[in-house]
Amino acid sequence: MSQSSHESSSDVANLLTEISVAYYQDGATQEEISKKFSISRAKVGRLLKQARDEGIVEITVKYHPVFSAKIEQRLIDKFGIKRALIALDQPSEEQQREQVAGLVSKYLSGILKNGMVVSIGQGRNVSSIGQYTGVITPRECTFVCGIGGIHPKGGPYNADHISRQMAKKYGGTSETLYAPAYAENREQKLAFMQNSTIKQTLDRARKADVALVGVGDMSENSYMVDLGWFTPNEVVQSRLADGVVGDFAGYDFFDIQGKVVNTVMNDRVIGLGMDEYRSISEVIAIASENSKPLALLGALRTGVIDVLATSVSNALTVLNLDEQMSRE
Repeated sequence: MSQSSHESSSDVANLLTEISVAYYQDGATQEEISKKFSISRAKVGRLLKQARDEGIVEITVKYHPVFSAKIEQRLIDKFGIKRALIALDQPSEEQQREQVAGLVSKYLSGILKNGMVVSIGQGRNVSSIGQYTGVITPRECTFVCGIGGIHPKGGPYNADHISRQMAKKYGGTSETLYAPAYAENREQKLAFMQNSTIKQTLDRARKADVALVGVGDMSENSYMVDLGWFTPNEVVQSRLADGVVGDFAGYDFFDIQGKVVNTVMNDRVIGLGMDEYRSISEVIAIASENSKPLALLGALRTGVIDVLATSVSNALTVLNLDEQMSRE
């Protein structure tokens, strides 16, 4: 790069910065900036856009609680859910999960009572509830695994690990489901399901007062593929051939209309299925990642979810998707 071109790009960056500070920080109008820098008003508009495109200006919208309440009401009216816990958008997935976890933890503090049974699912979002370190009111609840155990590689996201964390946090007890989450084939799964110890724990989970579950999206880079439960090809085929958009609690796989789709994957899961969650009075579905809107729309249309916990952008995208599909 020549000295002159370096200087010109530096001059442009300086100009973009000065105009941005004047407009966004000092409150100057585009007309005032136009006169001050002796450039047309149209060019001021183009430069402000360029400043946003190049990352010189980053705009973060701080949503007022009333705004979140309006989104919640739209979700309640549209999908018949009881509550929507909507967290402000965060710059990273980890921060987003923590924000959503805070809302769910606060909600649990209000509804959990001594003697209640809570069914616990697996995955990053449910795990974040167990890891959340906010102020907790002790409750003598029993936290029961709603799905079997997973490979040591996924230890922190294992339902059993989360159940133990929750029990320790609330001062309650936990109950393990002594089976793998995913069997190698249908025959192996049926053999596990016949075991009296496994049956007993699943019966307890079915009769839970509250359930915490995750909603997964169908990606060949997903958590389930990463742990080796399913091959990338199985996931891709289920998405392309069967129209699967997500999974509910790691068990049932559904399409965009919320209908359960039978795939090769369904016959290998040891845990509670979607219909079994219907009898649980408070099913809290948690999904914070911004890759989840399609999966969330399908999950909401199943009619199984009572409380949704997600981000502002996910909630708005779900509502927009539903509106677009209704028009088609």
